[in-house]
Amino acid sequence: MSLDERPCRTDPISERGTVLVVDDEPHLVGMYAAMLEDSHAVRTATSGEDALDRLSEDVDVILLDRRMPKLSGDEVLETVREEGYDCRVAMITSVDPDIDIAEMEFDAYVVKPIRQQDLRTLVENLLLRAGYSRDTQELLSVTSKLVALESRFDEDQLVRHDEYRRLRERRERLEAQNRERIAELLDRDESCLVFRDVLREVSDT
Repeated sequence: MSLDERPCRTDPISERGTVLVVDDEPHLVGMYAAMLEDSHAVRTATSGEDALDRLSEDVDVILLDRRMPKLSGDEVLETVREEGYDCRVAMITSVDPDIDIAEMEFDAYVVKPIRQQDLRTLVENLLLRAGYSRDTQELLSVTSKLVALESRFDEDQLVRHDEYRRLRERRERLEAQNRERIAELLDRDESCLVFRDVLREVSDT
């Protein structure tokens, strides 16, 4: 059985996946860690530099603030991708999404604040994404960007930007290539909340 065909987990999660929490506000780092530490191994960092020091191949998910002094979250993300770490990255930030996110290589974009259940669901779904094919991961990432942008701007504003149009075209290509996979994923119990919302956004277009 390939990773793309693995069945949905039904057993309780216990220390499954390593999560690196990065934010320059220590109280938020502590709060996110407390929300997750009963289900996942959690590492914490309160600066971009500290995040890169704490990063290793066994990190599965990074929860990354964008606006940090010295080394920003955007720069941390760029370094993570340049150095080839195979982990899922969610930007959890007070910065509203703008067209600049189109070329950023994250998997999900969340504007603070985030509730405990939403944070836990986000991490679980990012861990599930890691088991899917590269095309499916890219499709979900691209759609996450479109959802973030379309939640803030109306279509008349967005269509003026080449970056947005390229994102839409990319999603259409990936959707055409993965139509059967989308249908299979929507039928699974594991495609829930954030994960299901993204998939349904694709299937409804």
